[in-house]
Amino acid sequence: MNLPLSTQAPAAYRLQAATALHRGDRAYQQDQVEIFQHARIKGCLMAVLADGMGGKSGGRKAADQVLLTARQLFERHLPGKDDAGELLRQLVLESHLMIKLTAIATEEEPHSTIAAFLLGPGMSCVGVHAGDSRIYHFRGAEMLTRSIDHSYVQRLMDEGKLTEEQAANHPQANLLTGCLGTPVDPPVVLAHYDELRPGDTLMVCSDGLWHYYTTRELGMVLDRLPPREAAENLVARARQRAGGAGDNISIALVRIEALP
Repeated sequence: MNLPLSTQAPAAYRLQAATALHRGDRAYQQDQVEIFQHARIKGCLMAVLADGMGGKSGGRKAADQVLLTARQLFERHLPGKDDAGELLRQLVLESHLMIKLTAIATEEEPHSTIAAFLLGPGMSCVGVHAGDSRIYHFRGAEMLTRSIDHSYVQRLMDEGKLTEEQAANHPQANLLTGCLGTPVDPPVVLAHYDELRPGDTLMVCSDGLWHYYTTRELGMVLDRLPPREAAENLVARARQRAGGAGDNISIALVRIEALP
């Protein structure tokens, strides 16, 4: 979709955005993803992704709660007056609390990751994540930054005990050290993207997608294809590479394009 253009940045630009969701080879869809457009402020949006965990319906309930909380907070947000980082911090902590309350009411154990970014007028942007759902920032085909997973294998990599290639095939690759809904409060890791410009792409995705790609492959697809085609291409190739054992897949892309 094409979102309203903004002229508050140094040059006129428009935002192109897309989302994609696939159940993979799982019996249930527990990922959720959405891009919210601000009702009153052009050029302001929030992308939110949640990878739910916890049985047949527990994971879906957790992911749904993340998106519901995001929608409620974003509807009240006033860009330029309210702090975007504070909104994202509230999103993590309020979602975490509501998921824990859901667990008490339903006797389930719902958990969820979160990866979200809030893009304001003038291309100011803040992101937040907890778990192993990721935020990527690309400039053309080059990755500038990505979020660092809260996972057991990431901890082993930080300690120099695993390479990235070894981590991808580790038997405990899906063991998280931080997410929403656990007895321990989740990490609230904010990232500020202060140098956004036309040609940049912001992406959030679940491990059901990034697990099957190198950074270079992701950058090539994002650089060569429009967001909608890129999202569809990445999902389709991840399905092929999963070989019938794929996880739920979710992705949201926002590209900044210059206007004459």
